[in-house]
Amino acid sequence: MTDLTKLTMTEALAGMAKGEFTSVELTEAHVRAVEASRPLNAFITETPDQAIAMAERADARRAKGEAGPMNGLPIAVKDLFCTEGFQTTAGSHILEGFKPPYESTVTANLWRDGAVMLGKVNLDEFAMGSSNVTSHFGPVVSPWSQGTLVQRDLAEEGGFLSELTAAVRQPRPVQEWQWTRKLVPGGSSGGSAAAVAARCAMAATGTDTGGSIRQPASFVGIVGIKPTYGRCSRWGIVAFASSLDQAGPMTRTVEDAALMLGSMCGFDPRDSTSVDMPVPDFRAALTGDIRGLKVGIPKEYRVDGMPAEIEKLWQQGIDWLKAAGAEPVEISLPHTKYALATYYIVAPAECSSNLARYDGVRFGLRVEGKDLKDMYENTRAEGFGAEVKRRIMIGTYVLSAGYYDAYYRKAQQVRTRIAQDFEQAYERCDVILTPTAPSTAFAIGEKMDDPIAMYLNDVFTVPASLAGLPGISVPAGLASDGLPLGLQILGRPFDEATVLRVAGVLENAAGFDALPPFVAARG
Repeated sequence: MTDLTKLTMTEALAGMAKGEFTSVELTEAHVRAVEASRPLNAFITETPDQAIAMAERADARRAKGEAGPMNGLPIAVKDLFCTEGFQTTAGSHILEGFKPPYESTVTANLWRDGAVMLGKVNLDEFAMGSSNVTSHFGPVVSPWSQGTLVQRDLAEEGGFLSELTAAVRQPRPVQEWQWTRKLVPGGSSGGSAAAVAARCAMAATGTDTGGSIRQPASFVGIVGIKPTYGRCSRWGIVAFASSLDQAGPMTRTVEDAALMLGSMCGFDPRDSTSVDMPVPDFRAALTGDIRGLKVGIPKEYRVDGMPAEIEKLWQQGIDWLKAAGAEPVEISLPHTKYALATYYIVAPAECSSNLARYDGVRFGLRVEGKDLKDMYENTRAEGFGAEVKRRIMIGTYVLSAGYYDAYYRKAQQVRTRIAQDFEQAYERCDVILTPTAPSTAFAIGEKMDDPIAMYLNDVFTVPASLAGLPGISVPAGLASDGLPLGLQILGRPFDEATVLRVAGVLENAAGFDALPPFVAARG
């Protein structure tokens, strides 16, 4: 890793504007960092040649005075966004090898503004998970995992390589990371989170259905914002739960999140849920002045069994905002206790419908059978992983005749009540402050045999997703185990500007600058 990979996006833009380095140099540094970070398994597809070509075009635009707001910045793309001509898998075997003939609106907006694509990053299969262990391409390892960087010599290996290196008398040292405890980076945007935290991408796109941007951001100590539902187009994003999915940026600072969100947003007539309204200058909103704002503290978020250090950090966050001139007020969100149950009816129902299109006929994997029905069954049985199958079966069940009213319709009614809770709360406050997750990152495999325990990771993030509200996670400190903890700020619909403004104040107060062990060892 070079010093260029330590820069934030706003710092890099300033450096390129001054001629201190080029986009090609910045991109080459990140391409090398991607290669050095392969032990994390963050990337499914690396695109170094495309990245350098895009960087060259960015430098040419800058020389002509035509640089866009993201010009020359190397980023990673969650492998849920369709990228024209480049493999898009959704982390699933059933889409392995699929190269879309079109570009998602969000990534097209980013390329329009000059961003550079380093590659496609790993995720829970079809974005279903909270740990990034359900991917067909293997789990992503958090850069906060414990391990040792070991250097060995290929000449010691024996065989052909040993003979070859001995012949030219140039033994090649190889560095390997030996893990002693592998941690999850959170999910489903775990590859995005790991890539940004490991300093091998300046930022990454993520998607958030029930917390899949905010929870991994908390686990790895970065910033992640889910905008209001409808703010970013869903066109060209592989669908999980259409009434919940929303794209957003994952970055190292709040200012970078504001910068990237401005490029990702915008009305899209191809998406019927895209809202036709102006995109604010989110960076201009970062005034640092929150005097007079009322910050809601929901009493229902003090859940049983929550670690005392998370409660302590939450209180610290309240104190920080109060010291900056905000006024904390207690609020009630009485239907919060039903949010997880509601989510795990609505989301699987929508996923069972969306994933019906993967049948082996039009695209993706096909496993032949003795007839058409047999081919359908073979393809889906081999193509989908266990978690996806679990959610398809739950969703099909709750939508079936005789159960639709008892489960799906009832869940939608409760969802309305949850949204109404937030509407009433915002009559008394401007934003809401909560913990992002009920714990720090856990070990890979730790909760695989207990789906309910895994689902509980989204307890603080799901309610805002059901209500379609904007929310951001900001790294706020380290727990006693040395792992990051995040605080979450929720806002009114389409008021990302205020959410970002409060997040900036929280970020400055926390002063979080801890480096993951993997980055520190990599150098």
